[in-house]
Amino acid sequence: MRALTWHGKRDVRVETVPDPTIEEPTDAIVRITSTAICGSDLHLYEVLGPYLKPGDILGHEPMGVVVEVGSGVTRLRPGDRVVVPFTIACGSCWMCDRQLYAQCETTQVRAEGKGAALFGYTSLYGSVPGGQAEYLRVPQAQFGPIKVPEDGPDERYLYLSDILPTAWQAVRYADVPAGGTLAVFGLGPVGQFCTRIGRHLGADRVIGLDLVPERLEMARRHGVEVLDVTELDDVPGTLVDLVGGRGPDAVIDAVGMEAHGSPAGKLAQAAAGLLPDRLARLLIDRAGVDRLSVLHAAVKAVRRGGTVSVSGVYGGEQDPMPMMELFDRGVQLRMGQCHVRRWTDEILPLLTADGDPLGVQDLRTHRVPLGEAPQAYRMFQEKADGCVKVVLAP
Repeated sequence: MRALTWHGKRDVRVETVPDPTIEEPTDAIVRITSTAICGSDLHLYEVLGPYLKPGDILGHEPMGVVVEVGSGVTRLRPGDRVVVPFTIACGSCWMCDRQLYAQCETTQVRAEGKGAALFGYTSLYGSVPGGQAEYLRVPQAQFGPIKVPEDGPDERYLYLSDILPTAWQAVRYADVPAGGTLAVFGLGPVGQFCTRIGRHLGADRVIGLDLVPERLEMARRHGVEVLDVTELDDVPGTLVDLVGGRGPDAVIDAVGMEAHGSPAGKLAQAAAGLLPDRLARLLIDRAGVDRLSVLHAAVKAVRRGGTVSVSGVYGGEQDPMPMMELFDRGVQLRMGQCHVRRWTDEILPLLTADGDPLGVQDLRTHRVPLGEAPQAYRMFQEKADGCVKVVLAP
């Protein structure tokens, strides 16, 4: 089969690789019909290379049609149309019983001290071959895959794999009071959905912040009040002033480790990337830092007693945080890898409803053949050609 493989920093290639096969009774094989590029994939493209090896298959936002199941999978059959969550969970361990699927004890990568295994996401998360390919082996298929209706375009359901439940969790964690105000830093795909979900779940006012014109315009189309951060001298101060001199009730950081405006963090990440992999992993594991400008701005902008919800991916071990401000202002922090299956039963009825209430069909800006994935990664990373979201067609 053809698959998108990693070969180095900013070097991904579509190659012919062996077809996946059933390895465990709880496996399924899915023929991929659509698979997206996620903002988290850009961390692999740019920062997290020390945890990859040449030939690793990337991608964790796939959907398709079941072609084969193992003997332990009774809830699926060949021909079923499914979305595959990026987190691999068994559905029955101590953590899964508590709907903490991203911490599944069956698939936890204990050797690295990490939570549940993920598709296509480095040795830290199990080195499981990803979904930017023609076929995908799906472990724990007795629980993971989400069956979706046979009708409707893929983009109506595809985002259940990651970014839609990730945004839903971020908004639930933000706990915006009825009639309250939600601010969202970063209007990439997850941030776009955070703003729409925030409005759907009852926030009276939703403010989105970004610096890319196409992202700002997309959010504006969905009734979001937008701020171009390049036009602001004091981003937290502006938000505080805009919301009664107190600030928003909740703020979501949908940016993460590669935020703009963090030169020291950018330099540290670049330095790690120049080291041999073994030394780079040691540095990241023990002394890694993130670019924290957005997270710090979120902490300073949220009102006293408010909540900062973090959906952007961070990976630092020595990140400085303004603890005095967090403590004095009584700010709550909630964060973590998305527990996808915890939220999908709430979301799926909205995807089959008339009127597309979450606007899922107004997100993808580019759909390209899998063979053009390297160019698509470059376009997405450079935010060129108005690119907000790329879907690959194997």
